[in-house]
Amino acid sequence: MVQNYLEVLRHPAYSSDLAPSDYYLFSSMGHALAERYFDSYEDIRKWLDEWFVSKDEEFFWHGIHKLPERWEKCIVSEGKYFE
Repeated sequence: MVQNYLEVLRHPAYSSDLAPSDYYLFSSMGHALAERYFDSYEDIRKWLDEWFVSKDEEFFWHGIHKLPERWEKCIVSEGKYFE
């Protein structure tokens, strides 16, 4: 007899506040872009290239590994907005 097993995996609650890119990467980038103005698309592209190169591996590692903590905050807050 074949038995079927279903393993329930932890899945973060959905919240637009928890998008990995918005939470860490774009937040950091947004702070770096504050009060900056660009004259051309090429200037923007150059700034972005330099900004990404300036970030070390730990920056990206930290952003990904902070997600479970962020998910937990969402669960505890029952989906209400938090900073």
